[in-house]
Amino acid sequence: MSVTTQHHDRVAIGEDDLRAIRTTVVPARDGASTAIDVADVIQEMMRPGDQPTSPRNYLNPRIEDVRHLGRDDVVLSPCPVCDGITASPTFEIQGLPHELATCTDCGLGRLHPLPSPEELGRFYPSEYYGSPGAKFEPMTEAVVRFVGTLHVQSLSRKLKPGSRILDVGCGRGVLLSSLADRGHEVHGMDVSETAVAGADPRADIRVAPCITKVGYPSDHFDQVILWHVVEHLTNPREVLSEINRILKPGGQVIVAVPNFSSWQARWSGAAWFHLDLPRHLFHFPLRGLRQILTRTDFTVTREQHFSLRQNPFGWVQSTMNKWDCLPRNALYNLLHNYDAGTNSVACPWRQRALRAAYLTGMPIAGALSLLSTVARSGASVCLVGRAN
Repeated sequence: MSVTTQHHDRVAIGEDDLRAIRTTVVPARDGASTAIDVADVIQEMMRPGDQPTSPRNYLNPRIEDVRHLGRDDVVLSPCPVCDGITASPTFEIQGLPHELATCTDCGLGRLHPLPSPEELGRFYPSEYYGSPGAKFEPMTEAVVRFVGTLHVQSLSRKLKPGSRILDVGCGRGVLLSSLADRGHEVHGMDVSETAVAGADPRADIRVAPCITKVGYPSDHFDQVILWHVVEHLTNPREVLSEINRILKPGGQVIVAVPNFSSWQARWSGAAWFHLDLPRHLFHFPLRGLRQILTRTDFTVTREQHFSLRQNPFGWVQSTMNKWDCLPRNALYNLLHNYDAGTNSVACPWRQRALRAAYLTGMPIAGALSLLSTVARSGASVCLVGRAN
């Protein structure tokens, strides 16, 4: 849960904190003093669905749209896209002292304040990664890997065999395995040992807190992939500049992110599946992604607005997130290969109903994704940049 102070700062309070709070004395209007149990007051203030903060609560916290409140703009550190310093509060995360604010100049969504390294670690509990080598249940994992193979064919169709490719935020290495099958020299980098457990042994994988700490040589790679990674970074402009350094002249960077200016994002609001707060620190509108690539000395050569893996599912899950009867991201949690006991939908009949709704909704979601692609407003966009 969270409490808002007179200065509108949100403070996270857990169960241990509640037990530690003792009876206090507050002045009454007539000047007398009244003893109250602060813990009881705080418990009374908790909204339905609020929970004391724990590692699991970071997976799918409740998110509220606060734009209608007309709150004043906040002053932040310079925006990594446009260097603007003012942003408008947009979404509030229940139970956490962070909110999403939108840059008033370029439209970039930013988590405010940015979390410390210690906080970031808590945002990624072990359940987030699934079991070693498989993030989803077997059938879903097979579909993800099949779609990943199709995706790799698109990414590598113009690369010569034996090209040196780096996947930043490689996780369990789905892309790297397919690229290795096509004869490329594959490298991966991730921040978590847990994330890379079970990765393809053909890949040279480094674990480091940031790519800037790895020490890759200059002009080393033919292609660098950041597939839904940039939104997780505390320093996206610095990382893209480092990638420009390690790419060969004319080398490719491939950047995919959720599109904060997409139809899906605008329709879904706080229910948007791809918000993924608090892990997504930056939320790029299409023009913002183009701008940050240009500022880090890349020339954008191609845009792709359709993602079979990301976009249709986003429509279905975002719609379900609007239903008060379900926990946030209930379908995703059901398909995710979490450890036993962590699924937010334990009832078997509700699980069957979710799967039925998923299968029923996917054709409609696919059609909406195609329309969004034609309108160049895909929920997930991929830009290809050439290193200058």
